[in-house]
Parts: sequence; C-alpha cells; structure tokens
Amino acid sequence: MRYVSHATCMICNKRFEKGEFEYICPDHGNEGILDIQYGYDAIKKEFTKDFLAGNKDMSIWRYKPLLPVGENTPVPNLIVGNSPLINLDTLSDQFGIKHLYLKDDGRLPTASFKDRASAIAVVKAHEQNAQVITTASTGNAAAALSGLCASVGQENVIFVPARAPQAKIAQLLMFGSKVILVDGTYDDAFELCLEVAKEYGWYNRNTAYNPYMSEGKKTCAFEICEQLYWKAPDIIFVSVGDGCIIGGIHKGLKDLLAMGWIDKMPRLMGIQAQGSSYMVQAWENNEDILLKKACDAETIADSISAGLPRDRIKAFNAVKSTKGAFLAVSDDDIIKAIPDLAKKTGVFAEPAGAATWAGIKKAAKKGMVNSDDTVVVINTGSGLKDINSAMKAIDLMDMKYFKIKPSIHGFRNIASDLNLISA
Repeated sequence: MRYVSHATCMICNKRFEKGEFEYICPDHGNEGILDIQYGYDAIKKEFTKDFLAGNKDMSIWRYKPLLPVGENTPVPNLIVGNSPLINLDTLSDQFGIKHLYLKDDGRLPTASFKDRASAIAVVKAHEQNAQVITTASTGNAAAALSGLCASVGQENVIFVPARAPQAKIAQLLMFGSKVILVDGTYDDAFELCLEVAKEYGWYNRNTAYNPYMSEGKKTCAFEICEQLYWKAPDIIFVSVGDGCIIGGIHKGLKDLLAMGWIDKMPRLMGIQAQGSSYMVQAWENNEDILLKKACDAETIADSISAGLPRDRIKAFNAVKSTKGAFLAVSDDDIIKAIPDLAKKTGVFAEPAGAATWAGIKKAAKKGMVNSDDTVVVINTGSGLKDINSAMKAIDLMDMKYFKIKPSIHGFRNIASDLNLISA
C-alpha cells in the first residue's frame, strides 16, 4: 500500500483516503465500485524500466510498486504471472493484419487468468488477519482463490452455480475448499455470497465489489507491454462476462501511460457470447448501464455468463475511452473456435478463452482491424477446465477418430482414411 494514494467512486467520483474504505462507496449500495489511485510521481523516483529489467522475479510481484501491497508484504509461493505471449505472425494473413499475438493465461497455476486477482485477494486478506475468504464464481475465480488459499493454508468458502463444469468443481474440492453449490445462476450465487460475507465477517473477494481485484488483473497488461519491449499493441481482444478483466487491462494500460512507459492507449475490444450480451446491447443501443436491467444469460461459455455484469462501469469506460467496441459471437462460433485455435496455435482454450478467437475473426471480417495493426488476443483459461464443451466441438465439427484391432491388418483397413501422403 506504500504508493496507494486514495480510491474514487466510479459513479460519483467521491474520494476515499487510505483506511477510509473497505470495499465500495456507501452512497450507491453494492454498485458503488471504487478505483484505486496511485502516486505516480513518487513511484517514478524508485521504479524504472531499467530497475524492472534487473528483477529476476518474473511473477506479478515484480510490479509491486504499482500494486496495492506493501514492499515487504509476504506473498503466496505459487508463481502467478509471466504467461507466454505467443507470436502468431504466420497466421496474420488469415486475418489481414501485420502482427498477431496470443497471451495464454491458461498456463497460470490453476489454469486461468483469475489467479492474478486471487493472489491479491489472499495478500489483502492476510493484511486484515481474515479467518475466512469467500467468493462467488462460475468456476475460474473460485478455483483460483481455492488454489491460492491452499498454498498458504487459508480457510475459504466458495459459492458456485450448481451447473458449473465438473472439472472446475473438482479443482475446488481437491484444493480443500468448502464448496457451496447454489441452485441458481451466477448472479444468485453472487448476491448470496455478499449477504453471507457481511453476516459472518468474511473477507470478500467478489469481482466488482472488492476494488483490489482489478489491480491484480491489470498485471496482464503490464506483461503484454513488457513482452513487446514497451511498444503497446494497437488492439487487445478480451472476453467479457462481469467486465472485471477488460476493466483491469484498461487500468494497467493507464498506469503505464502515467509512468511514461508506453506512448499510446490500445483499443480494447470486448467479446461477449450472444446468449450473455448485456454489454453489447448497452453499447449498440447507447443505454445507461446504471439503469439497464439484468438480461437473461445462457451460454456454453460459463466463465463469461453474467446477466448483470458487476464491473460494467469499468468495462464500458474501458471500451468507450479507447475507441474500441463490444462484439457478440454465437455459441456455435465459440465452439468452432476451440479446435480452430488449438490446431493453429497449440493452445487449448475453454469456451470463454476461445470467444476472443471467434471475436477477432468476426472483427476482421467486419473491417474493424487495420492491416498494419499489432493485435493481442487473450486466452483466459485452459480447455481442460471444460472437457464437455470440447467434446461438443468434436461432434459439431465431425472430427473423426478411429478404433481398430491391435494388428497391422486393422491399421491397413483405415490407413487411406487418414489422408496422409505416406498412407
């Protein structure tokens, strides 16, 4: 917290000094999302790009002066951060763009982007001597918190919709979490978690309620720009459910601009599933997101299924202020994108991660990407988290496999069907 200056309400701009706030601005109930502010002039005196280059710690903690934690604050021993930025220039012609990269956060410890926020949550809970941390999640944030808590022996209680993918529920149980399956939607689980945390005094990690979660997620933007040698990309594609990731990416880019480490703000493209497209609707119809009611949310991409995006203010600002856009892609497009991305890049993504791949294909067809752009697509989670969706892709794309007797004769019978030159 050494360089944290204050926090401001995203609705009324009310200022809260350090120590004067817990989670939200009380003037707006649970909607009073706060934004953490830093003293950049003080940070610049001690934290430079040259100093960073000499730091052998490649986790998110290499950016500590730009995070809401103390210099000597103990951190979890799981290595969160430094996910690869994969050069896909060989595929650029397919999209009609010059430079294409894939940021693969499926490589993080619990196999999703959400580890970044959960690492911050565990540290902040430790600062407050919290006995229990809790969160509501469709699966990834829950697994991230569960794994980070296991690494430090922190008790935690997780609320997830009962229909969450079994692989994600299995992760929670393996990590030793107390798991509450809620017979309802993610929004139902979120509201229940808020009530329980308040009544029992638990530390609340919930996205778009705890303002520090954006601070963890912004580290992805730091890494992208550092991996590109501090030359910011022109466009970043981000899948959007609650909106916290795209809001966090925007916050990280604003930090880097304030530090003078990048010289432009990339356009942010928010990709939603058609069946959960609150932000797309608000964007296309120029609706007031503070007044717009919740929408039905039904999509195979459970990680971006949200009837009422909790961080919609930051998400909307991220796209609007960067002259980006929100786009919706169908579940069929998402399902088809899973094997397409895997076969072309070697990256196996869950539906929410593959949504950005479907998104850039749609944006390219609509002429929303220029030929000389440098574009980064973020994969937010591993496909191993949702094997059922992968199997649906196999059926939808009629992907063949062969079953034979263990003999050369059995193989000869199907050899011609393999379509191999040597066959």
